[in-house]
Amino acid sequence: METTHRIRGLLAGTAAALVLLTGCSASGPHGSADSAERGGGHPAPADGGTAPRDQEREPARDHLSTFALDVDTASYGYARRALADGDRPDPSTIRPEEFVNSFRQDYERPDGNGFSVTVDGARTGEEWSLLRVGLATRATTATAERPPAALTFVIDVSGSMAEPGRLDLAKESLGTMTDRLRDDDSVALVTFSDEAETVLPMTRLGDRRGRVHDAVDSLEPADSTNLGAGVGTGYATAVEGLREGATNRVVLVSDALANTGDTDADTILERVAGARREHGITLFGVGVGSDYGDALMERLADRGDGHTTYVSDDADAEKVFCEELPLHVDLTARDAKAQVAFDPRTVEEFRLVGYDDRRVADDDFRDDDVDGGEVGPGHTVTALYAVRTRPGAEGHLATATVRWLDPATRAPHESSGRMEAGALRQDLPSAPARFQVAATAAYFADALRAGDGRSGTLPDAPSLTELATTARTLAKRTEDPEVGRLAETIDLARRGGDR
Repeated sequence: METTHRIRGLLAGTAAALVLLTGCSASGPHGSADSAERGGGHPAPADGGTAPRDQEREPARDHLSTFALDVDTASYGYARRALADGDRPDPSTIRPEEFVNSFRQDYERPDGNGFSVTVDGARTGEEWSLLRVGLATRATTATAERPPAALTFVIDVSGSMAEPGRLDLAKESLGTMTDRLRDDDSVALVTFSDEAETVLPMTRLGDRRGRVHDAVDSLEPADSTNLGAGVGTGYATAVEGLREGATNRVVLVSDALANTGDTDADTILERVAGARREHGITLFGVGVGSDYGDALMERLADRGDGHTTYVSDDADAEKVFCEELPLHVDLTARDAKAQVAFDPRTVEEFRLVGYDDRRVADDDFRDDDVDGGEVGPGHTVTALYAVRTRPGAEGHLATATVRWLDPATRAPHESSGRMEAGALRQDLPSAPARFQVAATAAYFADALRAGDGRSGTLPDAPSLTELATTARTLAKRTEDPEVGRLAETIDLARRGGDR
């Protein structure tokens, strides 16, 4: 069973996680039905929308799970690159939600500005189930219907970028993207090695595309990596070329192997805090290279109100620079957070898969000064929970609520979806194909986090051999080449682990 609730508003996002699972028991001093009945319920949505229908049944505080939304995918892309090179990725770089959010979902989308909330699930064994919380923004529109873009590209030209698949890939992709942007879009170009330099100030494309191509073609690898200088100069260039009514964004392309100047993400971002807060300039990090500073790039995007992705080949670059970036420059929500309330009368225990660095204190869900995630049109965000229900559980299981701010007015909006325990009667192999794809990606990340080539720590986790078989079957069912690549990647991990 699937429930979808809609509300008008705006949505957008990014961010990250390092540890796979954190358990939360549904027993304890506030775990009784009486204490749940005494709960204060959900405050009315600030935009006057419909509050959750079972306010009197809201679980007690320790039955809440709250996190900032995240649409990053870099962790999966980098893991795929490492496995293709014959290496096993460092477990610290595995963020399960970025594996899950790398794959398309078929959630119903809202008709206009706003988003839908979908909650469904399937049993994975005798005691445990997977619960899926899916959030979807409106579909992307044609490039002619979006606001103009003012993009400041900050390109790493340090010596390490000379490796094939780094600067050469970035130059080719930027050249192609320049031809696909609209005439009323603008582009600036900043490079950094030992120092940073504005190679091209903010330039309205129109009949000036040749200037952009000349600037891109002139890029050559130099010396050290002063990433802090690059980000600082990039934001200064973006502010100088700021366009009212346009989406102003800094796009950082780097292997993030900083070795000169500021190398701490918080210090780097503090230098540009004014530009970020006053002008709302977001940061989009594009990682490249077999050696990649994942932690630094992730931290920069997380704290810079942006998101990260990773490109390893021409196909990735074409998708990111030429298809996704021109369409997704629009921002439809700021500081988006989700909160899932589990009913203690039906839920014994739950575990959120991933989002560990994106956890938010439950009391801060409606504190709009607390940082959330930024998400754009055309995105979906999926959160999976391993859930153990009480024997014979019937009735309300969980309510998921998402809260976000209008990027222009900062007015808050909310929308919710709920699920009943009876919806968990289907087994995972009988669940919709896209649900199974999300589960397969999560189990795969879980196994890589375990670091020993075996199945992971999630309840009822299948082996890598079983996961590879499932992914191949799903690739045929969905006719999705990305799911086929997932099957190939799991096979690489399986062979590396002698499984």
